[in-house]
Amino acid sequence: MSSEDILLEAEMAMEKSVDYMVHEFAAIRTGKASPALVENVDVQAYGSSMKLKQVALITTPEPRLLVVQPFDAGTLHDIEKALKESKIGIMPLVDGKIIRLPIPELSEERRKDLVRSLGKMAEEARVRVRANRRAAMDDAKKLKTGGTLTEDGLRDLEDAVQKLTDRFVKSIDDQVRHKEAEVMKV
Repeated sequence: MSSEDILLEAEMAMEKSVDYMVHEFAAIRTGKASPALVENVDVQAYGSSMKLKQVALITTPEPRLLVVQPFDAGTLHDIEKALKESKIGIMPLVDGKIIRLPIPELSEERRKDLVRSLGKMAEEARVRVRANRRAAMDDAKKLKTGGTLTEDGLRDLEDAVQKLTDRFVKSIDDQVRHKEAEVMKV
């Protein structure tokens, strides 16, 4: 493994950490309907667990309404049960062959709770990025011990890994600020 490989691997791992956080952020309710709120809810249907987006069409006909239309009407009650058990906090309303999810207005207290949970998710992402940095630094030290890398090369590689880490931590901070502003917007 070369120093370029270590940098590339670290960058890919850090990018995955940030992408995962952004994906988690999509499930945070901002007061407006978004299919991302429910598309990853696990539904027990056909004897296995599947994501809601695999068993139903999710649309937003109005800014405060999600409509879930199962591909197979037989899964309607399975979907309803999964939505009730999920942590989204929205009660599903069965209307014939579709399920309506009215998105209530967010209270100030609920907005603050959401901002706190965003902070926790962001900190988890920062921890993952730092763990990736640690793994890259360990790999670099192994190259140095193996004689493939000089002392100066090790220092340069560690500096590059740190710059990469700083870039991704800044990206996390920017994403959090953006999402917090979205949540707090009335």
